[in-house]
Amino acid sequence: MMKLYKYPSPGEWPEIIQRPVTDISAIKETVTKILKKVKKKGDDAIFKFAKKYDGIKQTYLLVTGEELKLAESLLNEELKKAILQAKSNIELFHKTQKEEVKKVETMPGITCWRQSQPIEKVGLYIPGGSAPLFSTVLMLA
Repeated sequence: MMKLYKYPSPGEWPEIIQRPVTDISAIKETVTKILKKVKKKGDDAIFKFAKKYDGIKQTYLLVTGEELKLAESLLNEELKKAILQAKSNIELFHKTQKEEVKKVETMPGITCWRQSQPIEKVGLYIPGGSAPLFSTVLMLA
């Protein structure tokens, strides 16, 4: 049950602003096992974990253009507008992170450089849970 505070005293403030402490070692162990299984068994492991954690029985990963159009047709205009605005905001923000190629000659005749390259095609996993978030899709895509 959520504890409610009404006009807390300064002495209660440290308790109120304290963030929950989570032992991530168990989470890290679980994630490591999942990654190992996905590396070993590929899509079959992804289907298994999607069913286990999200209750989704999936047999394929690619979303077709037809499925995207159908999904879009189910959205009301206000939600579409909000999603497009969020997409625009995210793109504008990330365009500022684009970097030029940086080169350095570490020794005569030896040039090293750092370069950002776009990825042509990726797979994204969007956790469903109790509340799948558009922001997760937009940030990852």
